Amino acid sequence: MNRALPAVRLRVPTHEDAAAWHRIFADPEVMEFHGGAPAELSVYEELTARQRRHDAELGFCLWSMLDESGRVIGFTGAQPWERDWGPTGEIEIGWRLAREHWGKGYVTAAAVETLERVRATGLNGVVAMVDARNARSIAVTRRLGMRLAETFTLPPDPRVAHCYRLDL
Repeated sequence: MNRALPAVRLRVPTHEDAAAWHRIFADPEVMEFHGGAPAELSVYEELTARQRRHDAELGFCLWSMLDESGRVIGFTGAQPWERDWGPTGEIEIGWRLAREHWGKGYVTAAAVETLERVRATGLNGVVAMVDARNARSIAVTRRLGMRLAETFTLPPDPRVAHCYRLDL
């Protein structure tokens, strides 16, 4: 990380943040590596509620990411990998950002803060699952010092995902 990173603030997502996430993630380019199609608002209402529970129970979650003006521009954080394939039972870090903020360092800044917060809870390591075609997210894993550990085929389609690991 050679350039100065932007100021970014992370907070536990509010119920109102569900609408912001819904708006941001309705962009097909943002969702290209996350199923492609936007989800209904109810999906984000449930997701933000689940993140509030994670924060209360685990001390971390997918936090809403806010820019310098306090506007929600995406999320980053950590949560348990709960699928029955991939790194089941491990803690995954992840991020999703509004397209107009790509390439400015927001995700890297927020991911560094995420790692500090997760490390403070006593976790020994994290994973990041990234679509093998997602060069931007792969670049973030490299900036964080993560290493490629495994490759998975994503069910139900034949897309390939990389599992990156980082010891804390």
